[in-house]
Formats: sequence, C-alpha cells, structure tokens
Amino acid sequence: MSEPIPQLPIHVVRDQRVLLDADLASLYGVPTKRLNEQVRRNLERFPKDFCFQLTPEEWQILKSQIAMSNLEAVENKKVKNMRSQFATASKRNVRYFPYVFTEHGALQAANVLNSKKAVHMSLYVIRAFVKMREELTANATILKRLAEIDKTLFLHDSALRDLYQKLLPLLSPPPEKPRPQIGFHQNK
Repeated sequence: MSEPIPQLPIHVVRDQRVLLDADLASLYGVPTKRLNEQVRRNLERFPKDFCFQLTPEEWQILKSQIAMSNLEAVENKKVKNMRSQFATASKRNVRYFPYVFTEHGALQAANVLNSKKAVHMSLYVIRAFVKMREELTANATILKRLAEIDKTLFLHDSALRDLYQKLLPLLSPPPEKPRPQIGFHQNK
C-alpha cells in the first residue's frame, strides 16, 4: 500500500516547477540555513537546472502569489491559524534571496543532507512531482480532445448552416397563382 503524497507548495518559476528552500528544509526537518549551507558546499551537485537562486523581481512576484494563495485558503476556511509565508519571509535576510529546487534538485538535497528524514521525505517529494506531471499530462490530453471536438462542431455547424440555406426555399409556402378577377374590367 502506498503512502499518501503530502501537499507540497510547488511553484512555477522560469517555466520550471520548484520548491522553495524553506519549504524543502521544513519537509526534510532541517533549518533552511543548514540546507543552503550544504548546497553551497556541494555546488557541483546542483547545476542550474537542479537549483537556482531567485532574483529580487522573482522573489517579489512569488511572495505576492504565496500571500494571495494563503489568503484564499484562509477565506475558504481550508486552513486555520495559518501564518503567512509573506510574513515569515520578512524575517529573511534581504541580502540573500531564496534558493529554489526542481524535482532533481530536491532529490539531490536529500543526498547531501544525509539524514534519515531527508532520505525518507525525498521519496514524497519525487512522488509529488510525478503526480503533478501525470495530472498536467491528463489535462493536456483533455484539452487536445476538446479542441478536436470544437473543430468538428465548427465543421458540422457550417455544414448545417449551408443545408438550412438550401432548404429554406423549400420550407416556405409556394407563391400563390394570380386569381382571375371576377366582374367587368375595363382594362382588357
């Protein structure tokens, strides 16, 4: 029996699905500082497609997205007593912007942390990314099929319109023949 996949805050940055360093550190049960320290010590294991540091603009955009999603969750009463990441992010040293990790970077982080919880939780992270990929693939397939149906309906619609235009004269009553007028007419 497979274990349930936890809800991970996966974001899209630079057209890649990523996890914030703080979220990954929390998941692995280590301080964010320790995670980033291990990444800096093992830079050769973290190429740019595994892990990268956010720019100030990307961080501002991501903070606003996080704040909005947290606000929506609180308004929908899905979460009680939720601390906004926007508020906790203000405690971050502004000289250092957060690192984000792709699926492979999250797995690599578990390897360099070398704790039991990190190894165990890395499986959850990988499963979450795989599940997300499967859902995106399913959505893409559905959208493709809907586009095909839409195209077919458009073709049928135009064919039906042409058929209607051709049948319209047959559906209207025939014109009446002129009746001979009764009585005496001088114009004859």
